[in-house]
Amino acid sequence: MLDDGHKAVRLLIFGRVQGVFFRDWTVNEASSRNIDGWVRNRSDGTVETLLVGEQIQVDKMIERLHIGPPSAKVDHIEISKAMGITKHGFSQKPTVNLNERRGL
Repeated sequence: MLDDGHKAVRLLIFGRVQGVFFRDWTVNEASSRNIDGWVRNRSDGTVETLLVGEQIQVDKMIERLHIGPPSAKVDHIEISKAMGITKHGFSQKPTVNLNERRGL
């Protein structure tokens, strides 16, 4: 359960978001806001991230993710609530192969 004033969200980020240092940028931005969670590429070309932290900081991070790093072009972001279960700190996870997850 999250503390009052905290939130947890899972985001799928669409656009030109791979090969443009999006994950490194996300780690730096989230860490500077004391947000816990992770970021990873997905085999479908999107970036997925989990953000857990103070509501105001998570909301600011979402605003920044709509812009992204200089070489990125974010088309849209899907946001859903999350459980908020994660390790302390913000990390970069390996790319997830969606075909393997579906057993294809």
